[in-house]
Amino acid sequence: MTQLYSPNMLKTFDKCPEKYFFKYIKNISMPVNENIFTFGKNIHALASYYLKGENIEQMEKSLTQKEHEVWNYLKNTEYFRFECINTEYNLSVKIGNNFFGGRIDALVKNDNTYYILDYKTGSAPENAVYDFQTMIYLLSVKAFFLANNVVFVYIDLKNKQDVKIELSNDLINEYENRLLQIESKISSGNYFPSKKDCKYCEYGKICYDKLLN
Repeated sequence: MTQLYSPNMLKTFDKCPEKYFFKYIKNISMPVNENIFTFGKNIHALASYYLKGENIEQMEKSLTQKEHEVWNYLKNTEYFRFECINTEYNLSVKIGNNFFGGRIDALVKNDNTYYILDYKTGSAPENAVYDFQTMIYLLSVKAFFLANNVVFVYIDLKNKQDVKIELSNDLINEYENRLLQIESKISSGNYFPSKKDCKYCEYGKICYDKLLN
């Protein structure tokens, strides 16, 4: 059966196969404090409307001081002057027998280069080149648009800096191999706990053995 894997699914499995089992195999939902995501959602919504040419004056007036500061930095980046292809954009690519995809914050184009924008109200990933989000989105845009030049840009709003990864032929092969490898591990059905960071995991009070029994 063909499966669609998102970056979050792969990150979850990579961090703890047991958590993946609870969340994506058994579909067990755990309560999460949605308030911690409000700031990021506001910035993402504002950016989407802005790039699509909508009038956002009233939205800007309702921003908090912190949101205003972050928004002013974001909208003045060079990428927001490029041609907007789409925002909040679902895109996927088939690798092997399965699909890998997710939602891109924004896709813009300058000359013959496509730029995948991802806004981080926290920090950009430590190893951005091999982040599952990086790999999946670069391969998806490359395949769908038959693009020769594709760049992933993490816009780190916390530290006010950009992290750019340009797709190359070597990276294409490496990305495909890495995605196939983790898909193979998921398909094996070995969802054993990693026993890392359990203290802060929302599934921390559930164990694999208890669920099976």
